[in-house]
Amino acid sequence: MSLLPRLLATVSLACATPAAAQGIQLLSPETVSASGTVSLAATNGELSWVDGGFGKLSTSGSGDDFKVKPLLSEGNLIWQPRLGWALSGTVVGTFNGGERNDIGISEAYLSYKPLGGSVTKLSARAGLMWPPVSLEHEGADWHVRDTITPSAINSWIGEEVRPVAMEATISRQLGEHQLSATAAVFAANDTSGTLLTFRGWALHDRKTIAFRRQPLPPFEEEDEGYQAHFTHPLLDVAPGFADRPGYYAKLAWRPPVPVRLELFHYDNRADPESVNEDVEWGWRTHFTNAGLAAEIAGTQVRAQAMTGRTRMGLLEEGRRWIDMRFRSAFLMVTRPVGSFGFAARIEAFDTNHRGSWWNDEYDETGWAATLSGKRDFGRFSGLVELIHVASDNPTREHVGIEPEQEQTRLRADLRLRW
Repeated sequence: MSLLPRLLATVSLACATPAAAQGIQLLSPETVSASGTVSLAATNGELSWVDGGFGKLSTSGSGDDFKVKPLLSEGNLIWQPRLGWALSGTVVGTFNGGERNDIGISEAYLSYKPLGGSVTKLSARAGLMWPPVSLEHEGADWHVRDTITPSAINSWIGEEVRPVAMEATISRQLGEHQLSATAAVFAANDTSGTLLTFRGWALHDRKTIAFRRQPLPPFEEEDEGYQAHFTHPLLDVAPGFADRPGYYAKLAWRPPVPVRLELFHYDNRADPESVNEDVEWGWRTHFTNAGLAAEIAGTQVRAQAMTGRTRMGLLEEGRRWIDMRFRSAFLMVTRPVGSFGFAARIEAFDTNHRGSWWNDEYDETGWAATLSGKRDFGRFSGLVELIHVASDNPTREHVGIEPEQEQTRLRADLRLRW
């Protein structure tokens, strides 16, 4: 019997036995929690992509002048019922504020994690969830731990890579080494790559809500009618999931030193020629991500590097309408100083177009630098962040602005958890 059927059979058995019922806990202070963030942001530069522009941040600027705006940035209501000795659930209702308000479900999944001290451990999840890629997020509400704004890599994961999946993980202690392997099959992520293609990379803390659309920037006149002006990241464009499920896999290694290495691969296996009545296409998107986390004399170092490809549309002279390669990488250093925590991150990103519809004329390049300070006090956390992003994206010329743009933002957050 393969690993996934074995785990699901064990879950079913656990739910059916009296021992499992003894651990049921649905509504209590231990199973219900909430979090929220209020912000004050000062941003210059162009109109944000959230507000219909090409800006890389989630807040819009006023050209050379800074636009100051208070924000109710986010709210989360988290329900984590215990359904048995090894079975639990997670449902997160999320409110996204800022330039555009959204409210709905961001995650909803079951977890199977038995107790025990075995050198080999099995666990599983099934439902709507983010895949285990980010080295910056944590918690049931998937918040960014050390900064306000995640990297371009993990911003994209939050907006376009959140399928309905069945995932299994096996981990084993080998002497002083710990190894783990994760594998999953998934559905409802056919459109992943749409926003990344038409807008390019971005840096923001917004999380995609189930069944909500994401806006696309303005199109060139000749492209009108070939693609909807929005994208639904949670969508199967073509029927027949059983014939073409997406998959992801991850390997992680912890040697007997304070280092963790990860390798992750994702492929949605979408049909690039499928299109629905709203003119949303299947985008065949796959990527590989490498991660490193280490601690050196009290300083934490984290890095991620991603490379991938997405394709959409019909074949013309052997090339898809869209055939884009994308890359990004960041290096982040964090260190506590007394009761404060400080973080610095540098990153670079680009896209390379080789399609028949869009070619290298639309290639994007860019970089960003982030400095952040944080202090926790009780149920509150205070954060201050300065971020600067520069990019060259020729699609900005569609709305008559220069392809090279820079944007700076100073933002202060107050987070509350209870």
